[in-house]
Amino acid sequence: MREKEIEKRLVKHTKDLGGLALKIVSPGFDGMPDRLVLLSNGKIAFVEVKAPGKILRPLQEKRKRQLEALGFLVFCLDDVKQIGGILHEIQTS
Repeated sequence: MREKEIEKRLVKHTKDLGGLALKIVSPGFDGMPDRLVLLSNGKIAFVEVKAPGKILRPLQEKRKRQLEALGFLVFCLDDVKQIGGILHEIQTS
């Protein structure tokens, strides 16, 4: 399955929960995750979507650590089977 299809499914599942999965564009600050997931009750997390089996690039790892140090949840999604678990973890955080 391609990265684009995984990302589309993340957006759909998030919308089905009444949330938003916003595309992040951050000119001048490379390496940010692809999506900002917003769920009810102020739940928020960042999600980097990858093709199956692909891993974060070094700059993406750095951004992940920076965001986590600020207290945000950050996920790397490379399989549609992970979507339910990721959304559940965001909801229950």
